[in-house]
Amino acid sequence: STLEIVQLEVGLLQNFCEVIGCPQTGRAALVDPAFEVDRLMKIVRERGWTVDTILLTHTHDDHVAGLDEAFAETGAVVRCHPVEVEVAQRFAARVEPVEDGEDIAIGDGRMRALYAPGHTPGCVCWYGPEVEAVITGDVLFVGSCGGVGYPGSDPVAMLNTLQRTLGSLPEQTRLFPGHDYGKTPTSTLMWEFANNPALLADSIESFCAYKK
Repeated sequence: STLEIVQLEVGLLQNFCEVIGCPQTGRAALVDPAFEVDRLMKIVRERGWTVDTILLTHTHDDHVAGLDEAFAETGAVVRCHPVEVEVAQRFAARVEPVEDGEDIAIGDGRMRALYAPGHTPGCVCWYGPEVEAVITGDVLFVGSCGGVGYPGSDPVAMLNTLQRTLGSLPEQTRLFPGHDYGKTPTSTLMWEFANNPALLADSIESFCAYKK
């Protein structure tokens, strides 16, 4: 495959961050540099990569706490949903909005932005078509999903994101969640749609009943 995805658990909140690299070109991206940025950069240096992009799933504190440090070290362009740009600019000087369905090049590979509102209005899942992987942040976890009780959360939008946006991806797509809350660090969408109660909900009523 064109890209290599390295998952790392960081901090005290069981956060997952990713380093995505293109071995052919040495270009790389960080996803949600929250904590322990030194460990993320150690992975980058060990592989001889250069980070020129930072991808955000959303800007809750536990996903951007290390963004200022990551930007200071790399100078990378930060890409996020338009409604999250203002918050991201508090941590980094180079922030650009991403469009729904936009492909972001990482060397010879690409990650596609999928708007995924529900947990927050500006959540983005990052889908790699060539590597058949999706990084979901706090939208979908292994065996559960993100909360819908935050300011700006929308249960109806969340259910639509889960069933339609993620449901449109190939079933073999590997899930990289934003937290280590499941029985395994990663999963597949096929397993989630067969076992995850958030994805088994057949109505907004049953989804809200599950989330309560």
